[in-house]
Amino acid sequence: MPSREQLKQVIKIQSEIAKLGLDLGRVMQHVVEQTLSLVTAEGAVIELAEDGQMVYRAAAGIAEPHMGLRLDMSTSLSGQCVRTGEILHCVDCLTDDRVDKAACARMNLRSMIVLPLTFQDTTVGVLKAMSINVNNFSDDDVEAIGMLCDLVAASMYYSVKYDIEKLVHRATHDSLTGLANRSLFMDNLRNCHQNKSLGYNSLGLLMLDLDGLKQVNDVLGHQAGDAMILEFSKRLKGATRSTDTVARIGGDEFAVLLTPFGERDQLGTFTARIHAALTEPLSFQSHSLSIQASIGGAELPADGTDFLQLLDIADQRMYADKRRRKGDQLH
Repeated sequence: MPSREQLKQVIKIQSEIAKLGLDLGRVMQHVVEQTLSLVTAEGAVIELAEDGQMVYRAAAGIAEPHMGLRLDMSTSLSGQCVRTGEILHCVDCLTDDRVDKAACARMNLRSMIVLPLTFQDTTVGVLKAMSINVNNFSDDDVEAIGMLCDLVAASMYYSVKYDIEKLVHRATHDSLTGLANRSLFMDNLRNCHQNKSLGYNSLGLLMLDLDGLKQVNDVLGHQAGDAMILEFSKRLKGATRSTDTVARIGGDEFAVLLTPFGERDQLGTFTARIHAALTEPLSFQSHSLSIQASIGGAELPADGTDFLQLLDIADQRMYADKRRRKGDQLH
C-alpha cells in the first residue's frame, strides 16, 4: 500500500492535471516530473509505441536531455511491457538481459520499473521510473505509479475520445496553437542531427521568447494572452518555410528547427523575416497589443556538433537579445 504521503501527492497531481485540461502533452510532462518525487527516482519518461519503436514523448530528471529518443521495441524493456501489457521491474540493469543496455549506460541507470499505459484496451505506451541505484523501487512504489498511469490513461481518453489514431498527434502538438510541442521538436531535432541520409550536413535553430505576455495576462486577462499567443504562432508559421519545424515549447517559449539549412542560409535572414512579420500590432477588443519577440540562433556545425549544446547556445543568445532590447527601451 502506498504511504500516506504518496497518496496525498497523487491526489494533488490529479487536481493539477484537471487544470491542464485536454493538453495531453502537458499532462504527460507534468506526470513524469511528479514521478521523480513520488517514488524517489532520478529519471522518469513516458514512451509511446510508434511504428515498432518506443519514443520518449515526455521526460524528466536524468532522462530529460533524451527527449525524442527512439528505442527498438524488440530489444527494450518498454517494448516488452507494451507487448505483454504487464508491469515489469528491473532490479539491476547490468544483469538484466531484457533491457537496452546501451541506452541504460547513457543515463547510468541501474534499476527501473515500467508500467503499461492502456487506451481502449490497447497498451499504447509506458510510464517508466528510473534510478541510478540498484533495486531502488518497492512494490508500494509500483502501486503509486500505477495510479499515475490511470490519470494519464484518463487524459488520453478525454483528449481523443474514440480515435486512437489521433493519440500520438495530441501527445506531440500544443493544444492551443496546433504547433509542435517540445517532444516533437526534440524528436525532429534528434532525427535531423543523427540521420545523415537526410542530407542535412548543417541545420539552424532559433529560440524565441514572446515578450510582454505576462503583462498582458496580468492586465487584460488570459483571454487576451491566448489571443496574443495564437497571433504570434500564426505569424511565426507564416514567416517560416513548410519544411521547418515550428514549436511552442513552453508558455511564452517557441523554437524553430530550420531544415534544410545550407551554406547560403543565414540565421540573420530568418530572424529579420520573423521580426518583419511582427510589425503590425494585434487588435484585441479595444486594445492594441504590440507583438515582439526576443530571438537567439545557433547553427550546426559552425556553433558545435552536439545538438544539446546548440540548444543551449541559441537559448543564451535569445536571453542576451532580450537584455539588449530592454536596454534599448530604457534609452
